[in-house]
Amino acid sequence: MSTVAVPQLSVSDLDVDANLDAVAARAAALPEHVDVALFPEYALTGFVADERIEAVALDRDGPELDRLRSVATDNDLAILVGYVERGVSDGRLYNALSYVSPDGDATVYRKRHLWANEADVLTSGGERVTVETPVGSTGLLTCYDLNFVADSAAFAVDRVDALFVAGAWPAAHSENWRLLLRARALDGVRWVVGAGRTGAREVSDAPSTEYAGRSAVVRPDGHVTAALNRDERDLIAELDPAVLADQREFIPVLEDSSE
Repeated sequence: MSTVAVPQLSVSDLDVDANLDAVAARAAALPEHVDVALFPEYALTGFVADERIEAVALDRDGPELDRLRSVATDNDLAILVGYVERGVSDGRLYNALSYVSPDGDATVYRKRHLWANEADVLTSGGERVTVETPVGSTGLLTCYDLNFVADSAAFAVDRVDALFVAGAWPAAHSENWRLLLRARALDGVRWVVGAGRTGAREVSDAPSTEYAGRSAVVRPDGHVTAALNRDERDLIAELDPAVLADQREFIPVLEDSSE
């Protein structure tokens, strides 16, 4: 049995120190039995689609991510968190998602499907990423990636046990977020945990955006087993491997698709 948590939070756009403090405080406040905590897209940096994002972009081996490793180690839990990454070899900027285990090892996924004006300042990632987590083999997705059925199918071929999704979904379209989380659970018969940003972006000379929140844990049969609205509070749920096994026996799409 594994326990996941989504400490749903708002993000201070372009203020890395404030965001790191918030992530550290929320992780430290979780119950001791939590195995992994998921934070939203751009949780460390926030996002604006102009030159200001360059100033807050992070190196994956920089001091800010070192602090995140310390938070994971000190609290003996894995952490998933999003940020704008500066590529070491090419200097390009990416929408990155880092999964940091309690021993400090980090696996980074770069968002493959950029939304709207992200493409004005960021570069798309190239590879799907799977990581071993307390829930089992887990695929990593970021926000708009949820819309791409081919990616979901590829993770089904890999027989992942879960998808971890970091999002910053607009509040005006929150039903789409919830629907897609459920669809991706059912079409691969796996757990889906979605960490959504809440609050709003209020940055001068940038569009104001209200975020959906609505973090959720979805069972392998597409049923939402735990969810939040827009509150800044913790969603905590146990993921029972027996539920996954039962649903895969009942809905044998992974077996039937190989015939």
